[in-house]
Amino acid sequence: MAKTVDADFAPPAGCQIRWCCCGVPTGLRPAGHNRRMEKPKIVPAEEWQQDRDELLKAEKEATRTLDALAAQRRRLPMVKFGNGYAFDTPAGPKSLLDLFDGRGQLVVYQFMDNGPDDYCPGCTGFTNNIPGLAGLAESGVTWVTVSDMPLAQIEAYKARMGWTVPFVSSHGTSFAADCGVSGGFLLSVFLRDGADVYRTYSTTARGVDRLLFVHNILDLTPYGRQQDWEDSPPGWPQHPTYG
Repeated sequence: MAKTVDADFAPPAGCQIRWCCCGVPTGLRPAGHNRRMEKPKIVPAEEWQQDRDELLKAEKEATRTLDALAAQRRRLPMVKFGNGYAFDTPAGPKSLLDLFDGRGQLVVYQFMDNGPDDYCPGCTGFTNNIPGLAGLAESGVTWVTVSDMPLAQIEAYKARMGWTVPFVSSHGTSFAADCGVSGGFLLSVFLRDGADVYRTYSTTARGVDRLLFVHNILDLTPYGRQQDWEDSPPGWPQHPTYG
């Protein structure tokens, strides 16, 4: 997804937008920052194809590794999880079991609570990258975003951002603490067996980062994400991950 900004965030003359790791504008930097951008060397088509074929071998090996990890993930045991939480939703209080919406599996993204009128740019960028959820529903998976923010704050920000993703509040419950994510962000997967709920998987940091559409596309481009942690050739445009 291309980085876009509305008119209210247009940079003043002589400055450029500064982006966080999830493609969210976080500030400004001088327009001359990394002005000179090197480019990949130009080679004959035969040499390019040879290098591309060599990279393809590594890509296929990485794919096999990811497939093996997914197989290992499907074999993880599960742990019983409480169902005594009362999530505040636009439709009234709901339990964790209710959030499954009649399906057998539930994926929860826990959006950071930074306090009143303060919204995590990384969580915002992640939520901007959530696609349509119909494909998940067809496979028996429900997606819900949860935050310790009060529901009124969530609803106001959701309307401001134009989001339609299910977004509920765990404010006043121990859900975040019980997931081990107090003050942070986390993605968790749950499975239900009748009225019993089990936790099967969780991840954070780069485990969540790899799910972003924008990151997966940028990783295919010559300049990548243009963040200073990346291993890029000298002269490639880079900036601090969080501005």
